[in-house]
Amino acid sequence: MQALSAKTAVAGTRVVAKGAAAPRAARAGVVVRAAARSNWLPGSDFPAHLENCKLPGCYGFDPLGLGADPERLNWFAESERVHARWAMLGVAGILLQEVTKPDVFWYTAPTQIDLPFDITGLVAFELFVMHWVESRRGYDIKNPGSMDQDPIFSNFKLPAHEPGYPGGIFAPFVPGSLEELKVKEIKNGRLAMLAFIGFVMGAQVTGLNPLAALSQHLADPLNTTIFSKAVVVPGQAVVPPCAIPETVTFQGITIPAGCFFHALWP
Repeated sequence: MQALSAKTAVAGTRVVAKGAAAPRAARAGVVVRAAARSNWLPGSDFPAHLENCKLPGCYGFDPLGLGADPERLNWFAESERVHARWAMLGVAGILLQEVTKPDVFWYTAPTQIDLPFDITGLVAFELFVMHWVESRRGYDIKNPGSMDQDPIFSNFKLPAHEPGYPGGIFAPFVPGSLEELKVKEIKNGRLAMLAFIGFVMGAQVTGLNPLAALSQHLADPLNTTIFSKAVVVPGQAVVPPCAIPETVTFQGITIPAGCFFHALWP
């Protein structure tokens, strides 16, 4: 009888345990689904036009509703990808240049290049080529796949792909899940765009390369900050002088190089 009671008690315990575990499993599933959809402002609702957004790094940030038109949203997404990729290249290049040649100031470094030809011809060629490339990219956004075939060498053609991610000879090897890589790329690209803005502002205020400015801050963190460079009090603003010359001369051409929006500092 005691053995039968013990078995009944154990069985009852198991039943209760299973019954208690089910709600926890359900709650865990809800948490996982919620975590899978990150929001730039936790607790806020996604804008209606981004409710079903499948773009990499889409976290519901569109306070002005600029992406309400699906066609414009695709164009903005492509523009962000291009700017992000250029920013990553630019930031990496600036840091690499400072590591290899710390005595060269990245902001005015192009004016120190000794070219064997006239710079105006190079600029004209770049404008023509970039216009041609950007035009084709724009048509590919409007009509996906229309630009896959090389217009000159017609035997070359890209495989079917999502606009913005051509693959093929441009990405012969993809190290991992493409969907995860898309999110990582846009996140690093956004960070690079912010970093480049910081590099520009740091150069204009300090006249130093990024790593040199960082070293200066680490050497005296309390006295080398944005607050030590600029102070705003009611009725008065202490604005740092622009550390960039107003103009630079290259091959006899005077190029404006001063600080951007200096009148708005800080």
